Amino acid sequence: MNLAVFAFERQVQSYLRADVIVIGGGPAGTAAAISAARCGKRVVLLEKSAQLGGMGTLANVSVFMPVGNVTGIYREIVSEMLSEYLPPDHDRSISPQYSPFLLRQYLNEKMKKEQVQVFFHCEFVGVIREGRRIKAVVASTREGLKAFEGERFIDCTGDARVAIDAGVPSHSGREEDGLTQPMTLMFTMQNTGKKVVPLLPEGCYPYEKESDLPQGRRLYWEQNNDGTLLVNMSRVKANGAKIEDVNYAEAEALKQVFSIAHYLQKTGFETYAISHIAPQTGVRETNQIQGLYTLSEQDVVNGARFPDVVAQTNYEIDIHSPDASKTTDERKVDGYDIPYRCMVPEEIDNLLVAGRSISATHVAMSSMRVQATCFALGQAAGAAAAISLDESNAMNEISINKLHAVLELQGVKFIGR
Repeated sequence: MNLAVFAFERQVQSYLRADVIVIGGGPAGTAAAISAARCGKRVVLLEKSAQLGGMGTLANVSVFMPVGNVTGIYREIVSEMLSEYLPPDHDRSISPQYSPFLLRQYLNEKMKKEQVQVFFHCEFVGVIREGRRIKAVVASTREGLKAFEGERFIDCTGDARVAIDAGVPSHSGREEDGLTQPMTLMFTMQNTGKKVVPLLPEGCYPYEKESDLPQGRRLYWEQNNDGTLLVNMSRVKANGAKIEDVNYAEAEALKQVFSIAHYLQKTGFETYAISHIAPQTGVRETNQIQGLYTLSEQDVVNGARFPDVVAQTNYEIDIHSPDASKTTDERKVDGYDIPYRCMVPEEIDNLLVAGRSISATHVAMSSMRVQATCFALGQAAGAAAAISLDESNAMNEISINKLHAVLELQGVKFIGR
């Protein structure tokens, strides 16, 4: 069926102008906003939902995976919100389980203290581009379409929405077929202290043994001695940036959640009841931009080091099977650098991309995608945007030495430097 193509032209009023516009309020976006604000810039953060934190709050991915370098704004968050987990040195690994509700409140207060202007329910619609520069982004708000003008823009949407709309080349998924890692709906169960009656709603699956489960395994955390069990056991073959895939995933993942809970209530968690199901299914992978440098599997495996390092991690290669089979490619790595160039698109002078949609291959992305690394990438992007403004340079022309100096002032330490 041939579908019509419409031209949609509107006059859009500018709502405000700022030095730095950050689009997306997940780990990368919140860190980028804080970092740029600490450099004295007026910062606006646009978030499409009602809360900051990205997958950590919206999708209840409420455990920070170990990355081997607890530094910068990430370390600050741990010290202020999860002080019992704070390691004495930055070159340690921690994996704290946290409350997504407390993180949401913490980030709200943090933005107020840092004088970052946050706009909720502002979903990116498109860019207004002139030559090699973005002049403004258009967002859908509760008052209709509004433009937000800026000098520098940081795409932290997780899907590279801003970059792609501005004409930056991108790819999705693994090289051979474009399939992305599957989606997962996280949920928590609470120990009630008494036996509960297992419930299997209509349309759900009667899992009987571990091999019946969507991942073919049990995967959960119960670290805080408060009876909260965080469960990561659903698996849906879907690309979180595609309309039909997401429509299917949201319904299928919910069925799996109730089915998994029913299974757990019969196999060791007889006193546990569902206490919270994330409001949306979590996304591991969608789009990757083509940047000045593409982080590769070889970089990850060989422990690559770069002079323009902005983040470091030793989180494993962790590929949940893109075809949703009951396998996971898990490979330990010793640690590597992520260079600044992975965040820089060649086509636009005043745009950076931070978070999981940086320039990386499918395998490399599986290692760098976790929240702690995204905080680091965002912090570097915010500082770089401020330096670019101060130097009146394009994003790809900033002084890396100055960027490292600013990050050091913000508490960032790099292992081996």
